[in-house]
Amino acid sequence: MQKLYYLFFLVCCSISVTIAQNIQSPSEFLGYELGTKFSRHAQVVDYFQHVEATVPNQVKMEKYGETYERRPLYVTYISSEENMRNIETIRENNLKNAGILDGDSNTNNVAIVWMSYNVHGNEASSTEASMKTLYELLTTNKDYLENTVVIIDPCINPDGRDRYANWYNTTASTPYDIDPQSSEHIEPWPGGRPNHYLFDLNRDWAWASQIESQGRLKIYNKWLPHIHVDFHEQGYNEPYYFAPAAEPFHEVISDWQRDFQTQIGKNHAKYFDANGWLYFTRERFDLFYPSYGDTYPTYMGAIGMTYEQGGHSRGGLGVLNDEGEVLTLVDRLTHHTTTGLSTVEIASKNAEKLNEEFRNFFNTSGLKYKSYVMKGNEDKIEALKSLLDKHEIKYGNAKGGKVNGFAYGSNSNGSLNSSTSDLVVSTNQPKGKMVKALFEPNGKLSDSLTYDITAWSLPYAYGLETIASTSLIGSDAASSPEKVNAISNGYGFVSNWNSMKDAKFLADLLKQNFKVRFTDKPLYQNGEKFERGSLIILKGDNYRLTDFHAALNDTAIKHNQPLVSIQSGFSDRVPDIGSPDIKLVNKQRIAMLSGDGTSSLHYGALWHFFEQQLNYPVTSINTEHLNFVDLSKYNVLIMPSGNYRSSLNEDAMTALKAWVRKGGKVIAIDRALSTFAGQEGFALKRNENESEDSKNLTPYANRERENAKNLITGAIFESKVDNTHPMAYGYDNNYFTLKLGSASYSLLDRGFNVAHLGENPMQVSGFAGSNAIKKLDNSLIFGEERMGRGSIIYMVDNVNFRSFWENGKLFLVNAIFFVNNNAFVL
Repeated sequence: MQKLYYLFFLVCCSISVTIAQNIQSPSEFLGYELGTKFSRHAQVVDYFQHVEATVPNQVKMEKYGETYERRPLYVTYISSEENMRNIETIRENNLKNAGILDGDSNTNNVAIVWMSYNVHGNEASSTEASMKTLYELLTTNKDYLENTVVIIDPCINPDGRDRYANWYNTTASTPYDIDPQSSEHIEPWPGGRPNHYLFDLNRDWAWASQIESQGRLKIYNKWLPHIHVDFHEQGYNEPYYFAPAAEPFHEVISDWQRDFQTQIGKNHAKYFDANGWLYFTRERFDLFYPSYGDTYPTYMGAIGMTYEQGGHSRGGLGVLNDEGEVLTLVDRLTHHTTTGLSTVEIASKNAEKLNEEFRNFFNTSGLKYKSYVMKGNEDKIEALKSLLDKHEIKYGNAKGGKVNGFAYGSNSNGSLNSSTSDLVVSTNQPKGKMVKALFEPNGKLSDSLTYDITAWSLPYAYGLETIASTSLIGSDAASSPEKVNAISNGYGFVSNWNSMKDAKFLADLLKQNFKVRFTDKPLYQNGEKFERGSLIILKGDNYRLTDFHAALNDTAIKHNQPLVSIQSGFSDRVPDIGSPDIKLVNKQRIAMLSGDGTSSLHYGALWHFFEQQLNYPVTSINTEHLNFVDLSKYNVLIMPSGNYRSSLNEDAMTALKAWVRKGGKVIAIDRALSTFAGQEGFALKRNENESEDSKNLTPYANRERENAKNLITGAIFESKVDNTHPMAYGYDNNYFTLKLGSASYSLLDRGFNVAHLGENPMQVSGFAGSNAIKKLDNSLIFGEERMGRGSIIYMVDNVNFRSFWENGKLFLVNAIFFVNNNAFVL
C-alpha cells in the first residue's frame, strides 16, 4: 500500500513538473528577455492566453469589457485545480459572507487577492510584472494557490499603455540612453498616463465616468476580494513605496484593515531587506479620497493598497537617477513581482482571518447616520440613481412625512417634508460604509496634508436638498420616471430647463437643424409658469423640416423629455412668444484648445463631456496652431485649465480680442483665467494675500505643514447666484461649488458677477487653509465680461472636474448656448 502511495505521489509530482515545464516563461514566449522591451497590450493578452491554454484547470481568463479604442479588458483567475473546480461556490460564499447574497455562507478558508496593473499607462513596468507574477505563481510559488484565488487584471488602461509603449519603442535609442534629458525620457503631450479621453482612471473608481471603470466595477462587485493591490510608479529618483499607508485614514477603515496593512508591509520588507533594496512606508499616499484603486476596495471591505515603484514615464528601459545609479525596467518589474508574490504569500498564511474580518467589516450598526433623504429635480435624482446602480448600492423612494436631521443646505440641523418621489439611501445595507463615504456631509480628516481632494459629498455634487438622519427612514421600491406621451399638434411646445438631460435634448434638436428658442423671462402659458431658460420649439420656426411633429415626437420619446403643447403665441402674461425676450438658440460652432500648455486631464474631461455626455460636436485646436487658425469659423472658443501665456503672445491676443469684439465668445476655465487676469483690456483681477511669514522665518522642518495654510484641497463652499443671468438659468439663487485650489479673483467691476462667494462664505466640507480662506471673501466664481459684441466667460471653478460634479455642468451649457446669444455669423 505504501508502495502504491509512493508511486502515486511520484506520478503527481511528475505531472506537476511537466505542466510547469510546458508553461513558457514570458521571455520564452515573447522572444526577448522580459524588461528589455516594452510589450504591447496584445502581446500581454497573448501570453495570458498561452498560459490559460497550457494549464486550463488552474487558469481562466474572463473578458469584462473593451476600451474606447476597442482594446480588450481581461481578468485572469489563478488557483489550485480544486479551487478552480469550485470557483463559483467560492465566489458566492464570499458574497454571502458580505451579506450581498442571501443565505448562510459555508465557511470559506480561501483568500481572494485581486491585483490590478498599469492603471496609469506610462507607469508601464507593472504590466510586465503581471506576466512574471503569473508565471511564478504557477511554477515556483504554486503552494500559495492551495487556499488562495488570485485575480490579475494585467492592464486596466491598455489605451494609455500602448500610447506610451508605442511612443517609447518608436523614440528610444539603441542601446537605450540613460541620460534623463534625452528625448526618450520626456513624453510629448498628452502622455500615456490617462485613457483615451485623457481621464485618470485611478480617480474614477467611485465616479465611473469611463467605460473601463464601468466594466471593471461590474466584475469587481461580483467578487469583492479580501485584498486589492493597485500597482503604480512614481518619479525615477524615488525608491519603492508599499503599505502601510499614510494618514489620513478614513474613519470607516477598521483597526484590522490598518493592522494587516502593516503585516503585509513587514512581509515585503523581509524580501527587500534581503536584497538590499530601498523602500519607504507610511508617507505621502493616504487612504481618504474614495475614488482610488486602494480606497474604493478598502471601503468595500478589502485591504486596499497602492504599491509605487520608482520609474514612471521617464524611467524608459533605463535611466540614471540623482544618486548615480541606473534604474532599469528589469529592476522595476522585479520589485513589483516581489511585492505581488509577497502579498499572495501572506494572504495564504492568513486566509481564515481574512475571511473572518471581511465578514465583520460589513456590520454597519455603528454608523452615525442611518439614512440620507434627498429631494430635488427628477432628472438629477435619476442621474444619481444611475451612479448608485453602477456600485450596486440599494436605494428606495420615501414613504412621505417629516424627516429630521442634518440639513445639507444650511449646514446645521433641520428638517424636510419628504414625498414619495424623494430618494432614500440607507447605510443599513452591506455597502453601508461606502454609502457613508460617498454621502456624508463632511468627512473626518485626521491630517490636513492629503494626496487629493478632501470633499466630494454626492448630495452637493448633484444639487439635491438632503437630510442625513440618525434614524432609519423607511422606503419603498424605487420607481422609474413615467414615459412621455406622444405630442399632439399645436402652435408650439415648451420644455423645462433644469438638468443635463434637458441639455442633451437641446443638443440633439440643434444637430437635427431644429430652430429652438429660450425665454429670458418667466413665461406664462396654459396657466403654467415656465422659468427662465425654458425651451420653446415652434411649428412656424421649423416649417422647412419634413414632418416637424413626427421628428419632434421621436426626439422627445428618445430622451423621455416632457413637452407642454401651446396653442397660441399670446401668453397669459408678458412676454408673448414673439417677444424679443424669447430668443433663438444659436447652433454654436465650438472650438477647444488642446496640446502644450493645456492640462491634458482637464481637456479630456471636456472632450468626454461633448462626445459622451452632451453629444454635441467640438473642434480641437492645437495651441501650436493658434496663430494660424481662422477663428471666424467658430462662435465659441473654450480654454480648458492650462497655461496659455506662450501660446497667446501679443499678436495672438490681439487677434483673439478682435474676434471677441465681432461677436465671439471665450470660455476660460480654472487656470486658464491667469491668461487674462491683470492684463490690459480685461476686467479680471487676482486677489492676493500677504503671507503671515513675511520675514521668512518658518523653520525648514515646518514649511510643508505651514504651507497648508495657503491651500484649498478640494473644499465645498456655498456661493450666491444671480439666476436672472442666462449663465445661471435652471439654478436657484445659491450653488455649492467645489473649489480645487486657492486661486481667487475679485468681483468684476464691469460685466456680470453670475456666481460669487460673499462675506465669510459658508464652507460645508473639505479642507481650506486659514490664509486661503481670507482671500475668498467677495470673490468671483463665474462671471461674464462683455467686449464689443462678444464675451469672455470666466469660470474660476471647474464644473467638469473628473466629470462627477453633476450640478455644475449646466453652467457650462448655458455659457455656450444662452450667454450673449446675439450673433449667428462672425
